[in-house]
This record gives sequence, C-alpha cells and structure tokens, in this order.
Amino acid sequence: MASLSERLQRLKQARVKEERELVVTPTPPQEPELKAPEEAPSVEEREEERFYKIKHLLFDYVVRNIDQSLIESRDEARLRARIDELIQTAAAEKGIPISRTERLKLISEFVDELLGFGPIEPFLNDPAVSRIIVSGPTEIYVERMGRLERVDRRFKDDEHVISVIRKIGELLGQRVDSTMPILERRLPDGSRVHAMIPPVAQRGPTLTIQKTAQNPFEVVRRERISQQAQPMMSFMEIKDRIHERLIAELDQEAIVAGDRDRVREQIEATVNAFVAEQNVPLSRAERSRLVIELLNDIIGLGPLEEFLNDPEVTEIMVNGPNQIYIEKGGRVYLTDKKFRDDNHVLQIIEKIVAPLGRRVDESSPMVDARLPDGSRVNIIIPPIALNGPCITIRKFRREPFTVNDLINFGTLTPEVAEFLRACVQARLNIIVSGGTASGKTTTLNVLSSFISPNERIITIEDAAELQLQQEHVVRLEARPPNIEGKGEITIRDLVRNALRMRPDRIIVGEVRGGEALDMLQAMNTGHEGSMTTIHANNPRELISRLETMVLMAGEELPLKAIREQIAGAIDIIVHQARLRDGSRRVQFITEITGMEGDVITMQDIFVFEQQGIDEHGRIVGRLVPTGIRPKCYDRILAAGIKLPLDLFRPARARQAMTAAE
Repeated sequence: MASLSERLQRLKQARVKEERELVVTPTPPQEPELKAPEEAPSVEEREEERFYKIKHLLFDYVVRNIDQSLIESRDEARLRARIDELIQTAAAEKGIPISRTERLKLISEFVDELLGFGPIEPFLNDPAVSRIIVSGPTEIYVERMGRLERVDRRFKDDEHVISVIRKIGELLGQRVDSTMPILERRLPDGSRVHAMIPPVAQRGPTLTIQKTAQNPFEVVRRERISQQAQPMMSFMEIKDRIHERLIAELDQEAIVAGDRDRVREQIEATVNAFVAEQNVPLSRAERSRLVIELLNDIIGLGPLEEFLNDPEVTEIMVNGPNQIYIEKGGRVYLTDKKFRDDNHVLQIIEKIVAPLGRRVDESSPMVDARLPDGSRVNIIIPPIALNGPCITIRKFRREPFTVNDLINFGTLTPEVAEFLRACVQARLNIIVSGGTASGKTTTLNVLSSFISPNERIITIEDAAELQLQQEHVVRLEARPPNIEGKGEITIRDLVRNALRMRPDRIIVGEVRGGEALDMLQAMNTGHEGSMTTIHANNPRELISRLETMVLMAGEELPLKAIREQIAGAIDIIVHQARLRDGSRRVQFITEITGMEGDVITMQDIFVFEQQGIDEHGRIVGRLVPTGIRPKCYDRILAAGIKLPLDLFRPARARQAMTAAE
C-alpha cells in the first residue's frame, strides 16, 4: 500500500497543469543593476496599507469576543452593532485613531469574516467574477470578463487563508488538515473549488474557485437547508406575507417623505422578526434581496427600480407581470425580474401617473407620462392590452451625449460632424429621420449643441426629451385633454404660438401631423436654422410622409404647392437607422436641391458603406462622401464658415490628388 507521502506526490503531479493555468506566480527578481527604482506608494496605497494594519491589529480581539449564538442567528443588524462596539473598544485600548469611513469598512469586512468567507466574500457574490485565485495572504486575484486583475483585499496571514479553506471544506463536508491537505470539489451549480495547504503547498496555502454568476456556496447551503427542513414557503410567499405586515406597521410619514434609510431600517427589523418567528431558513444574500425588493416596492417602482438605476439600461419594456425586457448596449434582453400579478403592475402604474394628475383606467387605458428624472413613459392597460398592463420607459440620460460620443459610437465620422456643424451654424434647415429607437432625438440634441448661445431657441415637444445646453431656451410641451376632454394643447398650437415669441430658431421634437405645414411655413418665413425629427425609412420616404402630414392640416393645398413648400424649406436630411447588431448609425446625409417639374430633387452627400461583420457580430462600416459638392456649400461660405472641399472627396480621389502633387 502506498505511503501518505507517495499519495501526496501523485496528487501534486496530477495538478501540475491546472496549477500552471490558475495560480498566479510572482515574477522572478531581476539582477540588482537592472532593477528600476521603485515608485513611491500612492495616497490610495498608503491608506490601504494603514487600513489592513488596523484590521489585523483588531482581528483577534473582535473575532474572539463575538458570541457564537449571534453568528448562528445570522442577524446581520445585531452583528454589525456588536462588531462596531468591539472595534471602538479595541481601538481605544490600543490608542488607534479610526475615521468613520474606516470604521464602516471594518464592520463590513468583519461581517464577511464571521458570516461568509472573509476577504473573498464580495467576489463570491459578484456575478461578473468567474474565477477567484488566492496565491497568498496579500495576493488575491479575480477574473472579470476574461481579464485577470489583482484586488485590494487581503488576508491577515497564512493561517487566515487556511481557516477560510477549512471553512469551505466544512461546508462541503470534507476535512482539510495536514493529513488531508488538498480540497478538490465540483459543486452542484458546476463551480469548482481547488485548495492546497502545507505540507503540499510548500510556498503557502492556495485557493482557486471557478464559479458561475451566483455564489456557489449559497447553492450548497440552500440544498442542505432544503434536505433538513420541512416543506417551506417560497421566496415570493415570504415576501408577500412580510409586505402585508409592513402595510400595517410602517411609518407612513417616512414613506410620504421618501426617507429610504428610515424605511429600510423598519423593513430590516420586520424581516428579521418574521424570519425568527417563522424559523424561515434564509441566507444573507436572500435577506438582503428581500429587503431591497420590499424597499423598491414601497418607496420606488418595484422590479423596475434596479433598471432605472442602471446607467447602461436605455429602455425598459414590461409586457404584463411575467415579462420585463431591457435594452442594454443596443440589444434587448429578457430579465429574470417579475411582478406578482396584474395588480402589482397596476400599483406601479398608479405610482407613476398619480403625481402628474393623470388617470389610467378602462375608460382611459392609454397614457404618456414622464418620470421625475425626465424618462419618457408609455402605459397601456386592459382591455386594450390583452396580455396584461404594459409599460415602456425610455430613460432620460442625465449627461447628454456630445458629438464626440457619437463619433466614438460610430454614429458619425469626424468629417460628417464637421459638415453638420457648418450646416447648423450657417442656419440651414435640417430634418433628422429614422425608425423607432434609431436615435433621432439624440442626434437632434447633438445638432442643437452647435447653435450659438446668443440665439433664442424655442423647443416644442410632445414629451420633453431634448437637453439643450444654451441658456436662452424656452421649452414648450403639448398637453393632452383632461378627463372631461377639454384643455388639449397640440404641437400645432405650440408651433403657431412660437412664431409670436420672437424665436431665432424653432426645434420641434417630432413632427407627426398637421403641424408639419406650420413648421414648413416657419422655415420659409425667416426662421432658418430650424430642426425637427420625423419617422421614415429613408430620405425619399420622408418626403412622401411630409406631404401626407401637410394634407392632415386640412388646408386642401394642391400637391405641387406642398412640394414647393418642402423643397423651399428643407435643406438637409440626416437619416439614421438602428442596425441588426443594435448600433445606431447615420446612413445618409442628403441635400434637397430643388424641383424638376413636379418632382423634388435630392442628392446624397454622405452614405453609410458597410465593410463587413467582426468576430463579435458587430457591423463594421463608416459614412463615406459620394464625391458630390453640396449645393449649400456656397451658403456655408457666405456665412463665413470655411469648409475644406476635401471633405466631400472619396478617399481614393484624395489619395490620387496627393500622389499627383
């Protein structure tokens, strides 16, 4: 029978390949004469060093003086209070000054030590982390999105690392000590744990965890609890029962005032009391999730709150209680969030519309509204919405996009941006066209940033979205009729009124109907440099749609007169589209040149040229000049704006001219 040392040797050899992949080895020292002088530590590095010195000085005192029954109760609020008390006592005894920020961070780290797995606990709960590597007390690495990075957390010493490895082994039902120094397990969710301690790990204990989006050890805990416990309530049942209790117990003044901290404290107390009374086995992560979801239901907009606070989410779509979609990075995803039922969705809808004095019911089942941050909301409920109440939220960006942002996104090129800047400054009339969610309003917003701050601008919108940066701006918003069907103010009313307000420019968020005629007349009668957006699939279709909208004004103008109005009013069309990969790109910069007979003539100045698709499925391409010198070039020069003609020459033509020179 092989001896223990022989078995350990074979285990070590079997793991050589994996260790080379997973364990981060330190760089070997260089010769003294080649070693670059060390940089002085930064302020952040010095603060981090000080923090961990304090933590490790207090470590034994705090851990030793925590009552085991308090740890087993998993009552985080009481545990934090006790840790805070011990930290302040120990710091006073040792004469260590501690700031409030350091104290709060120490409390969080000691909670992780006692209820979780110490320094690695935050990374176990981080869905973006796929691998955690501990190569020593001060060497903790995590892999996020395929990139390995060193983190600023650290263990006290080798014994601290070993204690966490043993804690993991205990949860997994395996002893880890000098006689069994290797821990190798695959967990129920597919995660893997590999750890070694001395004598096998001669350079000190190591730990590698390859994980999925969830905390792998929470899965193990839940399985163990489910095996031991009687059939128990589901998470949603627990949440519903606590919600009922909160309705009776919560401080209504705190809710009305929107005091999140005060309401959160009350929710935490109610959750802890309910869990203790009902003996419900909930993990730390589940308790935290329960508190957040209840807080969002009471103070915020329920399951939508998380997405409203995520700056990368641009649109939220609710299709009944069981489907919440979001748009992120130009792509649409189905989330795992849900409402309880139709009534839950209707409660959130009521929260949105009530402060606006609006009503949504069977007699008025559709409404457009705006959230306090400016995000645009469309709501439609049964009987019109057959699958349940629907909510569509187009989020309002706090910091408006700039022209450089659009260039970085690939929406525009620097050359096109330069041309459009010149068009705006030369007071050409511009229409931005495109399909739904193609980015028309964003592009219009960027074009408006080129307007001089000395000009008076009137903006007219159905639901305010524009974010002009100039000071001399008057913002007007249409108003729907009230419950009695009175008091409606349309876009057309506002366009007519704007003409009496001495505007230098009029910007209409979107033209949809008869206001198109008033807009064209404004452009033709001394309000050059005006802009708007229109839904259309291409520049030629835009002309047809404009003709139809003018007819909707009811003035019974002949078609030729309408076309003459359009040809005389509009100078430039910027057509934009949302491509298959979710990106928004300007596809045409088109100039209206006049009329030939009864036909409006147009010419493309820039067109989008697709060059292929990259390995990530993203469309590769850019706007290129057609080689046509725009008719409006003379107007741009007359306005004192210099624009190089090279801007309109295709790359090959420019190269040929350069070669000839």
